Amino acid sequence: MPTIDFPPPVKSLVAALKRLPGIGPRSAERIAVWVLQNPEADPAHIAETLSAAAAAVRPCPVCGFFATDDGCAACDDRKRDDSLLCVVEQATDVIPLERSGSFQGRYHCLGGRLSPLDGVDPEHLNIDSLLRRIDNAADPASIEVILALGSDVEGEATSNYLAGLLRVRGCRITRIAQGLPAGGGLEHADDLTLTRAMQGRRDVAP
Repeated sequence: MPTIDFPPPVKSLVAALKRLPGIGPRSAERIAVWVLQNPEADPAHIAETLSAAAAAVRPCPVCGFFATDDGCAACDDRKRDDSLLCVVEQATDVIPLERSGSFQGRYHCLGGRLSPLDGVDPEHLNIDSLLRRIDNAADPASIEVILALGSDVEGEATSNYLAGLLRVRGCRITRIAQGLPAGGGLEHADDLTLTRAMQGRRDVAP
C-alpha cells in the first residue's frame, strides 16, 4: 500500500469534482492538480464565479430554462412563434437546438424524464406547468407541441405519457424524427442531425 497520498484538502477537492457528470476519479485528480498548480487557473476566481452563478441562476417558472432577475431569454424573445412549443427533458437540451438554428418557437423543460425505478414520477417533473400553458392559451388547437425527448426507454415512456395528457386538449402533438441515435439524447447530436430530426417530426398517433 502506498504511504504517500494527496493531503486532505486536495482529496476533498477531488471528491467534489467526482460528483460532476462525466468526471471519473482520474479526471478529477487531473483537474484538481491543474487548478492548484497552474498560475492561470485562478481558483479563487473560479470559486467566486461558481458561487455567483449558483446564487443568480434559477429555473424559469414558465418554461424551466435558465433564468435570472433580468428574465428568461427563451420566454422574453418576442420574435418566437408562440404556436410551436418544443418539450425537452433538460434545460441544457435547449442549447443544441438553438445552435442548430432549426427551431424558432417556444420551449418547455421537464427537468427530467419518467423513471419509476429511479423514483422519478410525473409529480417530479414540470408536467403540470406544461398543461397549464396549453390550457391558458387562447386557442389550444392552434398549438403544436413537439416532443423532443430521448429515444431510449425512459424517453419513449415520457413521450407516450405526455401524449395522452395533451391529446384531450386538442393541440397538435408531434415527435421529432428519429434522426437521433437509439438510446441517445440531444446533447450528443450534431447540428445536421438535429435539423433533420426537427424538420422530419411527425404527428403522434391517437
